[in-house]
Amino acid sequence: MDAPAALFDTPLARRRLARAGRLGYPGFLLNRLAEDLDDRLGTVLREFVSVLDLATPLPVATRMLAARYPASRHFRLAALSEPGSGVIVGDLEVLPLAPGSVDLAVSLLALHAVNDLPGTLIQLRRALRPDGLFLGCLLGGATLTELRQSFAQAESEVEGGISPRVAPFVAVREAGGLLQRAGFALPVADTDTLTVRYADPFGLMRDLRAMGMTNVLTERRRTPLRRATLLRTAEIYAERFSDPDGRVRATFEVLWLSGWVPHETQQKPLRPGTAKVRLADALGTVELKPEKGSMP
Repeated sequence: MDAPAALFDTPLARRRLARAGRLGYPGFLLNRLAEDLDDRLGTVLREFVSVLDLATPLPVATRMLAARYPASRHFRLAALSEPGSGVIVGDLEVLPLAPGSVDLAVSLLALHAVNDLPGTLIQLRRALRPDGLFLGCLLGGATLTELRQSFAQAESEVEGGISPRVAPFVAVREAGGLLQRAGFALPVADTDTLTVRYADPFGLMRDLRAMGMTNVLTERRRTPLRRATLLRTAEIYAERFSDPDGRVRATFEVLWLSGWVPHETQQKPLRPGTAKVRLADALGTVELKPEKGSMP
């Protein structure tokens, strides 16, 4: 059977990321997520010998990890070379990592544009040692909902149709299953919603371009965006998603994933019927017996 067509144009995504680096990547979103990552790692009471930053667009996670784990060996894998650094250049879908070579892997805003996310997670789990931890985040389905709705309405009004602009995102209810499928134990998935405000929709569009987060779908429209469509998009955005002070809102939904490589020391659920403590005792309540003849 033929392999399914790629959803994302990976070479184009790399060129857009390279351009973002030249333009001066706005780091406000990644800086906030690096702080959140630090908080989440603060609850993990153990050290890690070998630590990997997996393709975070800026080295903000690498710097945070170096401060938190100064005695660890640190590695950074990125899609592009970075002058003056020891970064490993590699493909997220063909990870250049030896099996069992990493104790902790983190990734911020890099995995949502991977064509084969399950395959990447499987490779990452193999690269982690037993009892190794993966902790990362990617964009969720509510991201830029305001811009997507505005573009859809504007294109429908001006051009009589809608072109592909937004890739399908992983839903939180599916994320745990992806981690389990990849072989991770104790999988956890949760979401956080960040709202960024702009003076106008064009400020948001400039930031998206400067972060390399413009359309890289393989089935994207190849003709330039019409000026009339762009202006109508901005009008609709301002009409529908403005605050009382006139500034517009932009939503970024962040989907956090974590999972451990299985190890014999990890907690395991008891088999049904083997519990040693009654639920009523644990809750400090009295168990009521059903009356004779009543339904249990």
